[in-house]
Amino acid sequence: MSAPNAGDTAWVLVCAGLVLFMTPGLAAFYGGMVRTRNVLAMLQQNMIALGVVSLTWVLVGYTIAFGDDAGSGLFGNLELFGLTDLKVPPAPNLHVVDGRITIPTLAFVLFQMMFAVITPALVTGATAGRLRFGGWVLFLAVWSIVVYAPIAHWLWHPGGWLAKFGTQDWAGGLVVHASAGAAVLAVLLVVGRRRDWPHTAAPPNSIPLTIVGAGILWFGWFGFNGGDGLQANGLAAQAVLNTHLAAAAAMLVWLALERVTDGHSTVVGAVSGAVAGLATVTPTAGYVNAASAVVIGALAGLVCHFALKLKYLLRLDDALDVLAVHFVGGMLGTLLLGLFGNRGVNPLGADGLFLGGGGGLLWRQLVGVVSVVAFSFVLTWLIAAGVQALIGLRVPPADQERLDQAQQGADAYHLGGVTSLTAPGAPRRRTGAAPAGEPAVPPGQRVRLVTALLEPDPAANSADLRDALLRAGAISVIVSDAAVATTTPQASLLPRGYWQDQPLSARLRVTVLVGADGVGAVLDELDRMGARRADTFVQEAERV
Repeated sequence: MSAPNAGDTAWVLVCAGLVLFMTPGLAAFYGGMVRTRNVLAMLQQNMIALGVVSLTWVLVGYTIAFGDDAGSGLFGNLELFGLTDLKVPPAPNLHVVDGRITIPTLAFVLFQMMFAVITPALVTGATAGRLRFGGWVLFLAVWSIVVYAPIAHWLWHPGGWLAKFGTQDWAGGLVVHASAGAAVLAVLLVVGRRRDWPHTAAPPNSIPLTIVGAGILWFGWFGFNGGDGLQANGLAAQAVLNTHLAAAAAMLVWLALERVTDGHSTVVGAVSGAVAGLATVTPTAGYVNAASAVVIGALAGLVCHFALKLKYLLRLDDALDVLAVHFVGGMLGTLLLGLFGNRGVNPLGADGLFLGGGGGLLWRQLVGVVSVVAFSFVLTWLIAAGVQALIGLRVPPADQERLDQAQQGADAYHLGGVTSLTAPGAPRRRTGAAPAGEPAVPPGQRVRLVTALLEPDPAANSADLRDALLRAGAISVIVSDAAVATTTPQASLLPRGYWQDQPLSARLRVTVLVGADGVGAVLDELDRMGARRADTFVQEAERV
């Protein structure tokens, strides 16, 4: 075996870093989509995979996936347990590698580790608000060994039974997305639905956070798909280009469908379509040309968008649509390879139906889909049910809407409507004396407490609100968040075409302490700001 190639080694290590970056990207993508009080729990459920699965991979996962085949094509032997007896660089006949591959074995171990880490993390999007942290950690450890590692052996080791059968999976349409999607089906059967689902909507807490996460995923996917040939060459460039084109095509199709069905093309729809395209092109990225990648991406945007209704047909509470985007996308891309496979792009691949190869590859892809989905579903259900019985996997219903406090004793955000108001200021150090406090109540003066509800928009500037009320005679002003019941619920659009009818509308509660002779002026000023007299109260107040 010749010395390791420095360029190929550097490329694989960079790609490993890109795939690692996808896990915090996934955490942000999901974290922005859940309720405010569940953000930290979602972030932790994803980030903990970096700790748990990295260790299980080094101890036993790698040898099951890429150790010498035990003779059955189902799993590798345990000779590489703990990486204590590494051999030559990774199997040179791996189905996406030719004999010229020369990179250090540890580079391959690291690259494949990141796939093992992010695969079970996909499950957290479906189970948002329902996972007990300790149970999830145990599930991660067992699943990464019992489910993920054997499937990786089947498809990515030359001795794996699906690899020998001829089923192809460039970067994880089956190993990652289909296996995780089947796991979602099984775990949802164990943890059940959220309270009041599907009648209660769950608005996202931070769409900007979701968009940042999606951007990280898109960026990291270049390593996810670009590194699987283990060489820095033209095939890697083709895989990266195909990855980007499929995401772009899927995004545009998804946006067009949103416009037709919902009347709006949304930014969440844009990134949802892009991720669907990325998941769908993953099994094909190193086996098809650029034109085929565009078609695959467009089909992903179409099929995965309509697959959003799948969870309602199956009565499964998939909170963030993992089934529609990753499960359907992974299976769709795997089957589309049977149509668009092109040996002209990669001699180690096979021609699909549309390239004159007949239906053989499509049949082999179908067998791969059925086998992986069935294996992952059955074993995942057994693992999840076992964890639930042993230490619990589902959180108590009372904690579903407050996981951050229940599991971490902390909150992700500490902002309210009042602190969000604009106010004067400048990027300079404060000098001089501290500002004076509130005006004192003159001794013997009769005072009143005026309480009113305002729309947030007319009172958008806190300085204007304060100054206007002080000019009207206010002694002190207190502003807080409030909500009022409405006779007609306000319909609002949620991500991915969902709606909710909100029977409570946000308001600002303004409480003003004013002398008795200034009540009229304060009421007039509040009227000018949009307060309704029916929601305004004047009370006797006692000076303390």
